[in-house]
Amino acid sequence: MKRRAASLALAASSLLAACGENKPEAPAPAPAPVQTGEAAPAIDHVAPMDYAQAGAWLCRPELDDACEQVATATSVAADGRLTRDGFAPMPDPAIDCFYIYPTVSRDEAGNADTQPGPEEREIARQQIARFGSVCRIYAPMYRQVTLAALRKMLAGEDPASNREMAYADVKAAWERYLVNDNQGRGVVLIGHDQGAGLLTRLIAAEIEGKPAEDKLVSAVLPGGGVEVSSTGSVGGSFRNIPLCRSADSTKCAIAWSSFRASEPPQAEALFGKAQTDGMRVACVNPAELDGSAGALKPMLPVGAVLLEELAQPAPWAAGDVAIETPFVTLPGLLSAQCVDRGGFSYLAVTVNADPADARTDTINGDVVVDGKVQPHWGLHLIDMHLAMGNLVEIVRHQGEAWVKGQAGAATLPPEFHKPQ
Repeated sequence: MKRRAASLALAASSLLAACGENKPEAPAPAPAPVQTGEAAPAIDHVAPMDYAQAGAWLCRPELDDACEQVATATSVAADGRLTRDGFAPMPDPAIDCFYIYPTVSRDEAGNADTQPGPEEREIARQQIARFGSVCRIYAPMYRQVTLAALRKMLAGEDPASNREMAYADVKAAWERYLVNDNQGRGVVLIGHDQGAGLLTRLIAAEIEGKPAEDKLVSAVLPGGGVEVSSTGSVGGSFRNIPLCRSADSTKCAIAWSSFRASEPPQAEALFGKAQTDGMRVACVNPAELDGSAGALKPMLPVGAVLLEELAQPAPWAAGDVAIETPFVTLPGLLSAQCVDRGGFSYLAVTVNADPADARTDTINGDVVVDGKVQPHWGLHLIDMHLAMGNLVEIVRHQGEAWVKGQAGAATLPPEFHKPQ
Protein backbone atom coordinates (compact mmCIF):
# COMPACT_ATOMS: atom_id res chain seq x y z
CA MET A 1 0.00 0.00 0.00
CA LYS A 2 1.26 3.47 -0.74
CA ARG A 3 2.77 5.40 2.16
CA ARG A 4 0.09 8.09 1.82
CA ALA A 5 -2.61 5.53 2.38
CA ALA A 6 -0.82 4.19 5.44
CA SER A 7 -0.40 7.61 7.00
CA LEU A 8 -4.02 8.47 6.21
CA ALA A 9 -5.22 5.39 8.06
CA LEU A 10 -2.96 6.16 10.99
CA ALA A 11 -4.22 9.72 11.11
CA ALA A 12 -7.85 8.60 11.02
CA SER A 13 -7.21 6.42 14.05
CA SER A 14 -5.29 9.05 16.04
CA LEU A 15 -7.92 11.75 16.15
CA LEU A 16 -8.50 11.62 19.89
CA ALA A 17 -4.99 12.83 20.59
CA ALA A 18 -5.81 15.90 18.55
CA CYS A 19 -8.95 16.61 20.57
CA GLY A 20 -7.41 16.54 24.01
CA GLU A 21 -7.92 12.85 24.80
CA ASN A 22 -4.70 11.29 26.06
CA LYS A 23 -3.82 8.06 24.32
CA PRO A 24 -0.69 5.91 24.62
CA GLU A 25 1.74 6.32 21.81
CA ALA A 26 2.47 3.43 19.49
CA PRO A 27 5.21 2.98 16.92
CA ALA A 28 4.23 4.25 13.49
CA PRO A 29 5.99 4.71 10.19
CA ALA A 30 6.98 8.20 9.15
CA PRO A 31 3.99 9.82 7.48
CA ALA A 32 4.21 10.92 3.90
CA PRO A 33 4.98 14.58 3.23
CA VAL A 34 1.84 16.62 2.80
CA GLN A 35 1.34 19.80 0.90
CA THR A 36 1.23 22.85 3.10
CA GLY A 37 -2.15 24.50 3.12
CA GLU A 38 -3.31 27.66 4.82
CA ALA A 39 -2.78 27.12 8.54
CA ALA A 40 -5.58 27.67 11.00
CA PRO A 41 -5.07 30.81 13.10
CA ALA A 42 -3.29 30.21 16.40
CA ILE A 43 -5.86 31.97 18.56
CA ASP A 44 -7.42 31.10 21.89
CA HIS A 45 -10.93 32.26 21.06
CA VAL A 46 -12.70 31.94 17.77
CA ALA A 47 -16.20 32.75 16.63
CA PRO A 48 -18.18 29.59 15.88
CA MET A 49 -19.88 28.89 12.60
CA ASP A 50 -23.29 30.46 11.99
CA TYR A 51 -25.71 27.56 12.34
CA ALA A 52 -28.66 29.75 11.38
CA GLN A 53 -27.44 29.11 7.83
CA ALA A 54 -28.63 25.89 6.17
CA GLY A 55 -25.21 25.46 4.58
CA ALA A 56 -23.63 25.00 8.01
CA TRP A 57 -25.36 21.62 8.34
CA LEU A 58 -24.37 18.33 6.75
CA CYS A 59 -27.83 16.94 7.52
CA ARG A 60 -31.13 18.47 8.57
CA PRO A 61 -34.62 16.96 8.25
CA GLU A 62 -35.90 19.59 5.83
CA LEU A 63 -32.89 19.41 3.48
CA ASP A 64 -32.08 17.07 0.61
CA ASP A 65 -28.60 16.37 1.93
CA ALA A 66 -25.95 13.79 2.83
CA CYS A 67 -28.34 11.78 4.98
CA GLU A 68 -30.75 11.38 2.05
CA GLN A 69 -28.21 9.35 0.04
CA VAL A 70 -29.09 5.79 -0.91
CA ALA A 71 -28.23 3.60 2.09
CA THR A 72 -29.75 0.27 1.09
CA ALA A 73 -28.03 -3.01 1.90
CA THR A 74 -27.85 -6.53 0.50
CA SER A 75 -28.12 -9.37 2.99
CA VAL A 76 -25.75 -12.23 2.15
CA ALA A 77 -27.03 -15.49 3.67
CA ALA A 78 -24.86 -18.44 4.67
CA ASP A 79 -25.86 -20.29 1.49
CA GLY A 80 -24.89 -17.29 -0.64
CA ARG A 81 -28.42 -16.09 -1.38
CA LEU A 82 -28.82 -12.34 -1.71
CA THR A 83 -31.74 -10.32 -0.37
CA ARG A 84 -31.98 -6.59 -0.89
CA ASP A 85 -33.64 -4.48 1.78
CA GLY A 86 -35.97 -1.59 1.05
CA PHE A 87 -34.58 0.92 3.52
CA ALA A 88 -36.04 4.41 3.50
CA PRO A 89 -35.96 7.10 6.21
CA MET A 90 -39.09 7.50 8.32
CA PRO A 91 -41.03 10.64 7.33
CA ASP A 92 -41.65 11.93 10.87
CA PRO A 93 -39.95 9.98 13.67
CA ALA A 94 -40.69 10.96 17.27
CA ILE A 95 -37.11 11.62 18.45
CA ASP A 96 -34.00 13.29 17.07
CA CYS A 97 -30.37 12.25 16.55
CA PHE A 98 -27.53 14.78 16.83
CA TYR A 99 -24.49 13.37 15.00
CA ILE A 100 -20.83 14.48 15.00
CA TYR A 101 -18.73 12.69 12.38
CA PRO A 102 -15.17 11.39 12.90
CA THR A 103 -11.92 12.73 11.44
CA VAL A 104 -12.30 12.48 7.68
CA SER A 105 -11.51 15.95 6.30
CA ARG A 106 -8.88 16.04 3.56
CA ASP A 107 -8.56 19.81 3.71
CA GLU A 108 -4.90 20.78 3.82
CA ALA A 109 -5.20 23.35 6.63
CA GLY A 110 -5.02 22.39 10.29
CA ASN A 111 -8.77 22.81 10.67
CA ALA A 112 -11.37 21.88 8.08
CA ASP A 113 -13.25 24.51 6.14
CA THR A 114 -17.01 24.95 6.33
CA GLN A 115 -17.87 23.25 3.04
CA PRO A 116 -18.89 19.57 2.99
CA GLY A 117 -16.67 17.44 0.79
CA PRO A 118 -17.23 13.92 -0.54
CA GLU A 119 -15.59 12.47 2.57
CA GLU A 120 -18.04 14.14 4.96
CA ARG A 121 -20.99 13.15 2.79
CA GLU A 122 -19.86 9.54 2.54
CA ILE A 123 -19.20 9.10 6.26
CA ALA A 124 -22.70 10.45 6.94
CA ARG A 125 -24.13 7.75 4.68
CA GLN A 126 -22.04 5.06 6.37
CA GLN A 127 -22.53 6.02 10.00
CA ILE A 128 -25.81 7.90 10.44
CA ALA A 129 -28.16 7.58 7.46
CA ARG A 130 -29.69 4.30 8.68
CA PHE A 131 -30.76 5.99 11.90
CA GLY A 132 -33.18 7.93 9.73
CA SER A 133 -35.62 5.05 10.31
CA VAL A 134 -35.88 5.97 14.00
CA CYS A 135 -34.96 9.65 14.38
CA ARG A 136 -34.72 13.01 12.66
CA ILE A 137 -31.05 13.62 11.91
CA TYR A 138 -29.18 16.83 12.69
CA ALA A 139 -25.50 16.74 11.71
CA PRO A 140 -23.56 20.01 11.74
CA MET A 141 -20.48 20.70 9.70
CA TYR A 142 -17.63 21.69 12.01
CA ARG A 143 -14.07 22.81 11.61
CA GLN A 144 -12.52 19.61 12.82
CA VAL A 145 -8.82 18.86 13.22
CA THR A 146 -7.96 17.49 9.79
CA LEU A 147 -6.12 14.43 8.58
CA ALA A 148 -3.33 16.72 7.33
CA ALA A 149 -2.89 18.13 10.84
CA LEU A 150 -2.77 14.65 12.33
CA ARG A 151 -0.13 13.55 9.85
CA LYS A 152 1.97 16.53 10.90
CA MET A 153 1.53 15.60 14.56
CA LEU A 154 2.73 12.08 13.80
CA ALA A 155 5.77 13.57 12.10
CA GLY A 156 6.52 15.75 15.13
CA GLU A 157 5.63 18.94 13.27
CA ASP A 158 3.42 21.83 14.30
CA PRO A 159 -0.06 20.89 13.04
CA ALA A 160 -1.19 24.54 12.93
CA SER A 161 -4.61 23.48 14.19
CA ASN A 162 -6.95 25.01 16.73
CA ARG A 163 -8.60 22.30 18.82
CA GLU A 164 -10.98 24.72 20.48
CA MET A 165 -12.35 25.72 17.09
CA ALA A 166 -13.86 22.27 16.58
CA TYR A 167 -15.47 22.23 20.02
CA ALA A 168 -16.76 25.79 19.71
CA ASP A 169 -18.56 24.80 16.51
CA VAL A 170 -20.12 21.67 18.01
CA LYS A 171 -21.26 23.60 21.09
CA ALA A 172 -22.78 26.36 18.95
CA ALA A 173 -24.59 23.84 16.72
CA TRP A 174 -26.00 22.08 19.80
CA GLU A 175 -27.21 25.36 21.29
CA ARG A 176 -28.83 26.37 18.00
CA TYR A 177 -30.53 22.98 17.75
CA LEU A 178 -31.88 23.18 21.31
CA VAL A 179 -33.35 26.66 20.88
CA ASN A 180 -34.71 26.40 17.34
CA ASP A 181 -35.28 22.75 16.47
CA ASN A 182 -35.71 20.51 19.50
CA GLN A 183 -39.19 21.63 20.64
CA GLY A 184 -39.13 19.32 23.65
CA ARG A 185 -38.21 16.16 21.75
CA GLY A 186 -35.88 13.44 22.99
CA VAL A 187 -32.46 13.35 21.36
CA VAL A 188 -29.76 10.72 20.91
CA LEU A 189 -26.19 12.01 20.63
CA ILE A 190 -24.10 9.92 18.21
CA GLY A 191 -20.41 10.31 17.41
CA HIS A 192 -17.38 8.20 16.57
CA ASP A 193 -13.69 8.90 17.16
CA GLN A 194 -13.16 12.70 17.12
CA GLY A 195 -16.92 13.06 17.11
CA ALA A 196 -17.23 10.88 20.21
CA GLY A 197 -14.55 12.87 22.00
CA LEU A 198 -16.26 16.18 21.26
CA LEU A 199 -19.67 14.89 22.32
CA THR A 200 -18.23 13.44 25.53
CA ARG A 201 -16.94 16.91 26.38
CA LEU A 202 -20.25 18.51 25.39
CA ILE A 203 -22.27 16.13 27.58
CA ALA A 204 -20.04 16.72 30.60
CA ALA A 205 -20.01 20.51 30.23
CA GLU A 206 -23.38 21.42 28.72
CA ILE A 207 -25.86 18.59 29.29
CA GLU A 208 -25.20 16.63 32.47
CA GLY A 209 -26.95 18.22 35.45
CA LYS A 210 -28.63 20.85 33.26
CA PRO A 211 -32.16 21.07 31.79
CA ALA A 212 -30.92 19.54 28.53
CA GLU A 213 -30.29 16.27 30.37
CA ASP A 214 -34.04 15.69 30.50
CA LYS A 215 -34.04 15.52 26.69
CA LEU A 216 -31.20 12.99 26.54
CA VAL A 217 -32.43 9.65 25.25
CA SER A 218 -28.90 8.20 25.14
CA ALA A 219 -25.38 8.82 23.86
CA VAL A 220 -23.69 6.44 21.39
CA LEU A 221 -19.93 7.12 21.62
CA PRO A 222 -17.78 4.33 20.13
CA GLY A 223 -14.05 4.70 19.67
CA GLY A 224 -13.86 7.69 21.99
CA GLY A 225 -12.30 6.37 25.18
CA VAL A 226 -15.23 7.10 27.52
CA GLU A 227 -14.03 6.27 31.03
CA VAL A 228 -15.99 4.96 34.01
CA SER A 229 -15.00 3.97 37.51
CA SER A 230 -13.35 0.56 37.71
CA THR A 231 -15.93 -0.33 40.38
CA GLY A 232 -19.07 0.86 38.59
CA SER A 233 -20.63 2.39 35.47
CA VAL A 234 -20.47 6.05 36.53
CA GLY A 235 -17.69 8.41 37.50
CA GLY A 236 -14.97 9.27 35.05
CA SER A 237 -16.00 11.04 31.85
CA PHE A 238 -19.45 11.72 33.32
CA ARG A 239 -20.41 12.40 36.92
CA ASN A 240 -23.79 10.69 36.98
CA ILE A 241 -24.74 9.48 33.51
CA PRO A 242 -24.33 5.67 33.62
CA LEU A 243 -23.66 3.11 30.95
CA CYS A 244 -26.80 1.67 29.35
CA ARG A 245 -27.86 -1.68 30.78
CA SER A 246 -30.80 -2.51 28.51
CA ALA A 247 -32.42 -1.37 25.30
CA ASP A 248 -35.01 0.41 27.43
CA SER A 249 -32.42 2.41 29.40
CA THR A 250 -32.42 6.16 28.86
CA LYS A 251 -30.14 9.01 29.95
CA CYS A 252 -27.23 6.61 29.55
CA ALA A 253 -24.18 6.02 27.36
CA ILE A 254 -23.14 3.26 24.96
CA ALA A 255 -19.41 3.08 24.23
CA TRP A 256 -16.86 0.51 23.09
CA SER A 257 -13.62 -0.03 21.20
CA SER A 258 -13.41 -3.00 18.83
CA PHE A 259 -10.63 -5.57 18.43
CA ARG A 260 -10.60 -8.97 16.79
CA ALA A 261 -11.04 -11.69 19.40
CA SER A 262 -8.12 -13.50 17.77
CA GLU A 263 -5.92 -10.39 18.16
CA PRO A 264 -6.62 -8.84 21.58
CA PRO A 265 -5.01 -5.50 22.44
CA GLN A 266 -1.37 -5.66 23.45
CA ALA A 267 0.59 -3.13 25.50
CA GLU A 268 0.97 -0.73 22.57
CA ALA A 269 -2.74 -0.73 21.65
CA LEU A 270 -4.22 2.73 21.16
CA PHE A 271 -7.71 2.00 22.40
CA GLY A 272 -9.36 0.24 25.31
CA LYS A 273 -7.08 1.34 28.17
CA ALA A 274 -8.00 4.11 30.60
CA GLN A 275 -5.60 7.00 31.06
CA THR A 276 -6.88 7.87 34.55
CA ASP A 277 -6.01 5.90 37.69
CA GLY A 278 -8.95 3.98 39.08
CA MET A 279 -10.84 4.13 35.77
CA ARG A 280 -11.51 1.74 32.93
CA VAL A 281 -12.64 2.34 29.37
CA ALA A 282 -16.35 1.73 28.94
CA CYS A 283 -17.49 -1.31 26.99
CA VAL A 284 -21.19 -1.78 26.29
CA ASN A 285 -21.90 -4.55 23.79
CA PRO A 286 -24.68 -3.43 21.40
CA ALA A 287 -25.23 -7.09 20.48
CA GLU A 288 -26.16 -7.87 24.09
CA LEU A 289 -28.02 -4.66 24.78
CA ASP A 290 -30.56 -5.32 22.01
CA GLY A 291 -31.18 -8.93 23.06
CA SER A 292 -29.23 -10.51 20.19
CA ALA A 293 -27.19 -12.72 22.54
CA GLY A 294 -23.93 -11.39 21.17
CA ALA A 295 -24.80 -11.64 17.46
CA LEU A 296 -23.64 -8.51 15.66
CA LYS A 297 -25.77 -7.05 12.87
CA PRO A 298 -23.15 -5.28 10.77
CA MET A 299 -23.67 -2.98 7.84
CA LEU A 300 -20.38 -2.99 5.96
CA PRO A 301 -19.55 -0.87 2.91
CA VAL A 302 -19.26 -2.81 -0.33
CA GLY A 303 -16.24 -0.66 -1.23
CA ALA A 304 -13.59 0.90 0.99
CA VAL A 305 -14.35 1.07 4.71
CA LEU A 306 -13.99 4.83 5.08
CA LEU A 307 -11.70 6.25 2.42
CA GLU A 308 -10.89 4.93 -1.01
CA GLU A 309 -7.18 4.83 -0.18
CA LEU A 310 -7.82 1.92 2.17
CA ALA A 311 -7.79 -1.68 1.01
CA GLN A 312 -10.88 -3.05 -0.69
CA PRO A 313 -12.70 -5.89 1.10
CA ALA A 314 -12.49 -9.48 -0.04
CA PRO A 315 -15.38 -10.92 -2.10
CA TRP A 316 -18.44 -11.24 0.10
CA ALA A 317 -19.44 -14.68 -1.20
CA ALA A 318 -18.12 -17.44 -3.40
CA GLY A 319 -18.76 -17.22 -7.11
CA ASP A 320 -19.51 -14.24 -9.26
CA VAL A 321 -21.71 -12.35 -6.78
CA ALA A 322 -22.69 -8.85 -7.81
CA ILE A 323 -23.64 -6.53 -4.94
CA GLU A 324 -25.57 -3.56 -6.29
CA THR A 325 -26.23 -1.77 -3.00
CA PRO A 326 -23.66 0.36 -1.16
CA PHE A 327 -23.74 -1.91 1.91
CA VAL A 328 -23.91 -5.57 2.87
CA THR A 329 -25.25 -7.33 5.94
CA LEU A 330 -23.98 -10.75 7.03
CA PRO A 331 -26.49 -12.45 9.36
CA GLY A 332 -24.84 -14.72 11.91
CA LEU A 333 -21.28 -14.22 10.66
CA LEU A 334 -20.05 -11.93 13.45
CA SER A 335 -20.43 -12.08 17.21
CA ALA A 336 -18.98 -10.04 20.04
CA GLN A 337 -18.47 -9.86 23.77
CA CYS A 338 -16.97 -7.29 26.13
CA VAL A 339 -13.68 -8.42 27.63
CA ASP A 340 -11.64 -7.02 30.53
CA ARG A 341 -8.11 -8.31 30.32
CA GLY A 342 -4.62 -6.99 30.94
CA GLY A 343 -5.83 -3.50 31.81
CA PHE A 344 -7.89 -3.25 28.61
CA SER A 345 -11.66 -3.20 28.24
CA TYR A 346 -12.80 -3.84 24.70
CA LEU A 347 -15.35 -5.42 22.38
CA ALA A 348 -13.91 -8.71 21.14
CA VAL A 349 -15.27 -9.45 17.65
CA THR A 350 -15.32 -13.02 16.33
CA VAL A 351 -15.78 -13.99 12.67
CA ASN A 352 -17.68 -17.26 12.78
CA ALA A 353 -16.02 -18.74 9.72
CA ASP A 354 -17.50 -22.00 8.45
CA PRO A 355 -16.17 -23.99 5.46
CA ALA A 356 -19.77 -24.80 4.57
CA ASP A 357 -20.69 -21.13 4.57
CA ALA A 358 -20.60 -19.57 1.11
CA ARG A 359 -19.67 -16.19 2.52
CA THR A 360 -16.31 -14.59 3.20
CA ASP A 361 -14.27 -15.93 6.12
CA THR A 362 -12.87 -12.52 6.94
CA ILE A 363 -13.86 -8.87 7.04
CA ASN A 364 -11.98 -5.70 6.20
CA GLY A 365 -11.48 -2.89 8.71
CA ASP A 366 -7.89 -3.13 9.92
CA VAL A 367 -5.27 -0.44 9.48
CA VAL A 368 -2.75 -1.77 6.96
CA VAL A 369 0.75 -0.34 6.52
CA ASP A 370 2.83 -1.56 3.57
CA GLY A 371 0.65 -4.63 3.31
CA LYS A 372 0.90 -5.50 7.02
CA VAL A 373 -1.99 -5.25 9.49
CA GLN A 374 -1.28 -2.96 12.45
CA PRO A 375 -3.01 -4.72 15.37
CA HIS A 376 -2.62 -1.84 17.82
CA TRP A 377 -5.40 -0.01 15.97
CA GLY A 378 -7.86 -2.90 16.36
CA LEU A 379 -11.05 -2.54 14.32
CA HIS A 380 -11.38 1.13 15.18
CA LEU A 381 -12.25 2.15 11.62
CA ILE A 382 -15.43 0.05 11.64
CA ASP A 383 -16.54 0.40 15.28
CA MET A 384 -19.97 1.66 14.21
CA HIS A 385 -20.31 -0.43 11.06
CA LEU A 386 -19.98 -3.65 13.06
CA ALA A 387 -23.11 -2.99 15.11
CA MET A 388 -25.24 -0.75 12.89
CA GLY A 389 -28.28 -3.01 12.91
CA ASN A 390 -28.07 -3.51 16.67
CA LEU A 391 -27.72 0.22 17.29
CA VAL A 392 -30.71 1.20 15.18
CA GLU A 393 -32.89 -1.24 17.11
CA ILE A 394 -31.52 -0.03 20.45
CA VAL A 395 -32.26 3.60 19.57
CA ARG A 396 -35.76 2.55 18.47
CA HIS A 397 -36.44 0.96 21.85
CA GLN A 398 -34.81 3.78 23.80
CA GLY A 399 -36.93 6.28 21.93
CA GLU A 400 -40.05 4.35 22.83
CA ALA A 401 -38.99 4.26 26.49
CA TRP A 402 -38.24 7.99 26.52
CA VAL A 403 -41.62 8.88 25.01
CA LYS A 404 -43.41 6.58 27.47
CA GLY A 405 -41.61 8.30 30.31
CA GLN A 406 -42.83 11.76 29.41
CA ALA A 407 -45.59 13.20 31.52
CA GLY A 408 -48.99 12.76 29.95
CA ALA A 409 -47.77 10.33 27.26
CA ALA A 410 -50.49 7.71 27.52
CA THR A 411 -49.77 5.88 24.28
CA LEU A 412 -46.96 5.63 21.77
CA PRO A 413 -47.17 7.71 18.61
CA PRO A 414 -47.98 5.54 15.57
CA GLU A 415 -44.63 6.20 13.89
CA PHE A 416 -42.91 3.94 16.44
CA HIS A 417 -44.71 0.84 15.28
CA LYS A 418 -42.52 -1.08 12.87
CA PRO A 419 -44.09 -1.97 9.52
CA GLN A 420 -44.86 -5.64 9.11
